[in-house]
Amino acid sequence: MTEPVFLRACRGERVDHVPVWFMRQAGRSLPEYRALRGTNSILDAIADPELACEVTMQPVRRYGVDAAILFSDIVVPYHALGFGIEVVPGRGPVIDRPFSSAADLERLPELHEDDVRHVTRTVDLVVEQLATSGTPLIGFAGAPFTVASYLVEGGPTREFAVIKTLMHREPALFDQLLDRLVEITVSFLRAQIRHGAQAVQLFDSWAGSLSRAEYQRFALPATKRVFEGIADLDVPTILFGVGTGELLTLMSGANSTVVGVDWHVDLDEGRRRVGDKPVQGNLDPARCLGGTTLALDATREVLAKAGTEAGHIFNLGHGVLPQTDPDVLAAIVRVVHDEGKAGVT
Repeated sequence: MTEPVFLRACRGERVDHVPVWFMRQAGRSLPEYRALRGTNSILDAIADPELACEVTMQPVRRYGVDAAILFSDIVVPYHALGFGIEVVPGRGPVIDRPFSSAADLERLPELHEDDVRHVTRTVDLVVEQLATSGTPLIGFAGAPFTVASYLVEGGPTREFAVIKTLMHREPALFDQLLDRLVEITVSFLRAQIRHGAQAVQLFDSWAGSLSRAEYQRFALPATKRVFEGIADLDVPTILFGVGTGELLTLMSGANSTVVGVDWHVDLDEGRRRVGDKPVQGNLDPARCLGGTTLALDATREVLAKAGTEAGHIFNLGHGVLPQTDPDVLAAIVRVVHDEGKAGVT
C-alpha cells in the first residue's frame, strides 16, 4: 500500500502533489474550536481526550490538509509530572517554581506512559477517525533547549538571560537538566508513536536565541539524542525552530528526516543550507492576514522558491495567528495542491 503523500514527501520521494499542513492548525483561528473549548484552560482541553480529538480533526475536515497535528502542548509531560506549570491565556506557560539548582532535578522524574494516558487516548481516537481517509497524524514534543528555557526562566522571555547565565556559569548542571529532558521527551514521543502517530515534530522554538557556538554546545547534542532515541521506530521526524536561519546547517546534522525553515530565510536558500534533506515551510503567518489575494500571492512566492526538487512540505514559517480567516487557509491549501510542483511525478 502506498504511503500518504505527506509521509512520502518527508522521505524525499516524488509525489503527486505538494503536501500541506499548518502549525497550530488545531484550534487558534477556528470558530468551531472556540465554541467547543469555551473559556477553559488549554491544559483542561488537552486533558479531555474526546475534546482534544475533535479539535485535532476540525482543520482536517475544513481544509483538507495532508496531515493532522495532535492538539497538545509542549509543556504537557511536565504538567503531568507535577512540575508546577500552567498555561496563562495571552502569556503562555508559567512555572510556579522555576528550575534553579540541582535539587530541582528531582522534580523531573522518569515519564511513564500512564502519566500521559490522556494524550495517548487522544491519539487512539484521532487515529481511528483518520483511518478512513488515510491522513497521517503528527505527534510532537518540545526540544530540550526550548523546554529548558521555560523551566529555567519561569515563562516566556525575550532576553533568555537566566537560562544563558545558567548555561555558561553552571554548564554541568545545565547538562544534567537536558539529560532529564531528553529522557522525558523520548518517552513522550515513543508513547505517541506506539499509539499510532506516523510522524513527529520537535519544536525548538527558541533555538534562534542562541549563537552557532551556543547551539552546537548546549542544544544540538540533546536534540540529536532525542532523534536517536526514536530512530528504531522508523517514522519521519521534523525539527523546527524560529529565527534559526543561521543555524540551519547545524540543525541539518541533528538527524531529523526534515528540517523546518521559518519565514526569515527564502526556501531556495534554506534548501541550500540544509543540504540533501527535505524541508518544510515557510509562508510568513502575517501574510495570511491581508485577505485571500495577498495570501495567495505569498503562497505562490514560497512555491516558486521551493523549486521542483522532491522533498518539500508546505507550511507556515510558524503557527497560525489567532486572527487568521479560515477561508484564507482553505484557499492556500487549494493553490498548493493545484500549483505546487516540488517533487511532483
